[in-house]
Amino acid sequence: MSRSNTFRCLELLGLFLGFPVALYFMRHDFRAWVIVTILVFATGCTIALVTDKTFDRRRLWNVAGLKKELGRILLLLLVLTSVPVIYLALTEPERLFAFPRRALVTWVFVMVLYPILSAYPQEIIFRTFFFHRYRELFKSERMMIIASALAFGLAHVFLANWIAPVFATAGGLLFGWTYARSQSTLAAGLEHALWGNVLFTTGLGWYFYAGSIGAN
Repeated sequence: MSRSNTFRCLELLGLFLGFPVALYFMRHDFRAWVIVTILVFATGCTIALVTDKTFDRRRLWNVAGLKKELGRILLLLLVLTSVPVIYLALTEPERLFAFPRRALVTWVFVMVLYPILSAYPQEIIFRTFFFHRYRELFKSERMMIIASALAFGLAHVFLANWIAPVFATAGGLLFGWTYARSQSTLAAGLEHALWGNVLFTTGLGWYFYAGSIGAN
């Protein structure tokens, strides 16, 4: 392994393994800073990308890539939305659609702001930056997608429940696949936003909410 790849491997381990593990032990203090951390991290990743001459900036939006994948994204969403609904109906029926029923105004704000303040910035970090920065460390695109998904799942460990990292890893595989196919952060970000809004609407989003730490 070259010196530059050794450095990038250590960087990857520090940012996407060491940092999430440290956050788990600081989770009670960190929960008020989740969105700020995401935005700061995404800003740093964006700066690193746009100042890298080997990066194609069009990937940050690439509307053509989104259009190509939009039908598949919506079809999978339609088919798989039943998973969180069935899970909650069987295990915690009191949570099912509780958010929009009990706090409609807050739910509307989440539906509007989550895609902008959380979903798209996370796709810059875990797909666009991760795929570009560490592409030489993996032998295939499939391995890159899996590594990105595992990093994404690990980033949710601080929430201190098993649902968030497991579902996030599954989502990471889906979003990584979309990004690899579309070469569009916008496509992966939209898919992430739609799934996030589905989880918050159905009730499973409680396990992705930093305010739930210590309450589960």
